[in-house]
Amino acid sequence: MPLTPRRSTAFAATAAIALAAAMPAHAVRYEGQEFADSLPLGGGTLVLNGTGKRQVAVYPLYLAALYVPRKAGTPEALYAQAGPKRLEMRIVIPLVKDVSTQEFVKAIDKGVNRNSSEAERAALAGRVKQFNAAIAAVGRVKKGDLMTVDYLPAQGGTVLTVNGKVWGQPVPGQDFYTAFLKVFLGDRNSDARLRAGLLGQPG
Repeated sequence: MPLTPRRSTAFAATAAIALAAAMPAHAVRYEGQEFADSLPLGGGTLVLNGTGKRQVAVYPLYLAALYVPRKAGTPEALYAQAGPKRLEMRIVIPLVKDVSTQEFVKAIDKGVNRNSSEAERAALAGRVKQFNAAIAAVGRVKKGDLMTVDYLPAQGGTVLTVNGKVWGQPVPGQDFYTAFLKVFLGDRNSDARLRAGLLGQPG
């Protein structure tokens, strides 16, 4: 049956909606990989704040992406945002087969200690130990692995996921997730270029 003008318009609109639904989310290309510019998490939509690369000596360890409710250019503005957040780490280590997750444990311990007051360290100590135990239990990570650290207040706090598998129990408190973010964004961070990238600034 030939389409009338009205039917033709309706058909075109339906086709456009279907095409839009089938299209992937817009992506940002960084270091040869694509990162979604937004994603659903915890009942809302997060936006990509920035991407960066963590290097040890001359070798890259992982690519990182920070997702938050609203883009911000300062750590303080990011810490203050309520609701879900995500730090995504894609392991890209070259040359070696894999790396122990104890390297992440050491980095978190050092970063939290450097960027927290004595009172904050005391309040966080048990929860840092809990989170690091979950990371340590992973054992080793290799090139191509995906690690996400999500703040999901409706699910109890900070959740560690590696390749789709959740490790450990949620770590309660937004103050813990802020302390975790300070490892990367704090004034005494270990990689200034990674910090700049996650803040959406030129390295």
